[in-house]
Amino acid sequence: MLKKLFSLIFILYGSIACAQELNCKVKVLHEKIANTDQQVFTSMERSIIELMNTHKWTTDEFQAAERIDCNLLVNITSKVGGDDNTYSATISIQAARPVFNAGYTSPTVNYVDKDVIFKYAQFSPLQFDDHNVNGTDALSSNLSAILAYYAYIILGLDYDSFALNGGTDILKKAQYIVNNAPEQGTSISGWKAVDGSRNRYWLIDQLLSPRFQDFRSAWYTMHREGLDNMYSKPDTGRLTYTSAIPKLNQLNKDNPNSMLIQFFFNAKTDEMVKVMAQLPKIVRAPYIPMLLSMDVPNAAKYNNLR
Repeated sequence: MLKKLFSLIFILYGSIACAQELNCKVKVLHEKIANTDQQVFTSMERSIIELMNTHKWTTDEFQAAERIDCNLLVNITSKVGGDDNTYSATISIQAARPVFNAGYTSPTVNYVDKDVIFKYAQFSPLQFDDHNVNGTDALSSNLSAILAYYAYIILGLDYDSFALNGGTDILKKAQYIVNNAPEQGTSISGWKAVDGSRNRYWLIDQLLSPRFQDFRSAWYTMHREGLDNMYSKPDTGRLTYTSAIPKLNQLNKDNPNSMLIQFFFNAKTDEMVKVMAQLPKIVRAPYIPMLLSMDVPNAAKYNNLR
């Protein structure tokens, strides 16, 4: 009887352990912060790991092997306003999805959010409630809100890569966080259109905007129809992958200097170059001017393909 009970507990625990969607590795850097108990940052790191990896972000069930690999690097840059518990930071977010029948994982997110401010007290758990984003204290809630926002961005783009517009409902959750972002007196920066042209507001606004609907179509084409078919039909897969470039180029022409195109190339430049390098020069030649116009900081990489 006892053996059966232990077996039941193991099965139940196993199903719970595999239910969450993310496999998130977290590192908190704090070298710039002096005269603070270092255990605060150990506690902070542990709290972030627990939120990202134990909170249930969707209603879908994930097996352990299906969890999405991602990394967060939280770089604490300063204390704010003389408050020992309030910090300014940057957060680097990376995520990838596996490619069918390959040992390769395709990067989906590679982004640095430089506009992060939050309050954290040692040993405090991080909690997130979709229906009460602001919480009882805005600065204390802001870190949880930012982490939840990027969890939904990671998940939404992952779902979009497997099914056309498959991540819409998840991305709308990220938009809900933006629309109900923590506020304390005046808005906390990073959440509003007026805070700049490249922030959390503009990323989700463009992902869900009808003006940018071709982006998500191109995203699906590149991943599901391109990369996932390279094992069985490598030549066809590469051509399909690169067929999305003109669509992205037209988006860039219609929406110059958009955050979304830059966000895309932050993750995809190196992969794009590798795929292009496997095409005959005559085939890849028409795409190079398009890539040069969209991804200026990496012009040298594309010029090497000529």
